[in-house]
Amino acid sequence: MSLSTDHFSGVARHYAASRPTYPAELFAWLAQACPARELAWDAGAGNGQASVALAEHFGAVLATDLSAPQIGQAPAHPRVTYRVAEAHESGLPAASADLVTVAQALHWFDVSRFHDEARRVLKPGGLIAEWTYGVLQVEGDAVDALVQHFYRDVVGPWWPAERRHVENGYADLPFEFHRIATPAFAMRLHWDLPALLGYFRSWSATARMQAATGHDPVVALGAALAAIWGASEQPREIRWPLALRVGARE
Repeated sequence: MSLSTDHFSGVARHYAASRPTYPAELFAWLAQACPARELAWDAGAGNGQASVALAEHFGAVLATDLSAPQIGQAPAHPRVTYRVAEAHESGLPAASADLVTVAQALHWFDVSRFHDEARRVLKPGGLIAEWTYGVLQVEGDAVDALVQHFYRDVVGPWWPAERRHVENGYADLPFEFHRIATPAFAMRLHWDLPALLGYFRSWSATARMQAATGHDPVVALGAALAAIWGASEQPREIRWPLALRVGARE
């Protein structure tokens, strides 16, 4: 998150418990592509999911986020330093970072100011990596139809305007770095019904709808899904499209 845009402090607990994980291969590839692995800055770090994964490959990681409750949900790690800060105010010295990452948060930023900060803190040849995942698909046509209806028609009107950038894979957001070709990475998990419902409760649109209407829209969805899911503890495959762009500071 950045500036005054914070849609997740109110759902920090759900967010920490229910967000999908990124593929380990992504972080291994980023580390291999960097000229050095001394310091990574994870901006808009949320609950530190990507930050901790980066710490497996870098000597130190700075994780920043505007939301103190989100940072408060992040796990302690000896190589990760957490800081509540705007995305354009890392506090890092110039030319100190080997990698800057933004996982599922760029659409909340003042992108121009953030990119200026990234250029300032990156070493020459250092990399910036920004990624986002779009609308999930759930195994089973009938189940997925209910999920798509919930996303589009039930909580759809409550999504912040910035959500459009997630849906188009950041295609409309500027990227003024030397673009580097990347492999294709996939996000696939197997969740049971309670795990899936927890994910829906971590959505900013769900929280906004509940705050405005006084009722939890996931309750009705859960009942409808339970009728066709089978045993609720039976996992189904969940897939998300992952859009990644990586560039180098020249």
